[in-house]
Amino acid sequence: MTLERNGKRYIKKYETDAINQDGLNGAAYIPNGLAVVVSDPLKDTPGANPEQLLGLSLSTCMGATLQAIERENDLPHRAKVRVHVTMVKGTGGLEFLVDAKIQIPGISHDQAVDFVHQAEKRCPVSKLLSNSGNYTLEVVD
Repeated sequence: MTLERNGKRYIKKYETDAINQDGLNGAAYIPNGLAVVVSDPLKDTPGANPEQLLGLSLSTCMGATLQAIERENDLPHRAKVRVHVTMVKGTGGLEFLVDAKIQIPGISHDQAVDFVHQAEKRCPVSKLLSNSGNYTLEVVD
């Protein structure tokens, strides 16, 4: 099935709905699926907050993309993606600073950098964040 948006044509692979009607005091959910208790990051209450959910989204997407790249290169999956999200108040209001550190043991630093550059261009969450100016990726040994 195809989908058109902003003059571009896409082939739909998957879609979902996520709903939050409670703000930071309740749950966000996927209809007929996952429900996540949410909370205010500035309060000591149980639940996930938007910063954590963004970090999980990016780390999972980049991890899966790197896993595919490793597989394409006949390598076992060893990549580890750690995402740090900071909420700051800038001149335009609240913003997220998103910093990802990626480690891929068992290959050279140069090859790891190449894999991360490939993943950055393929991971949909990374592509979404890449033009924000608040997103960094770093390969660590």
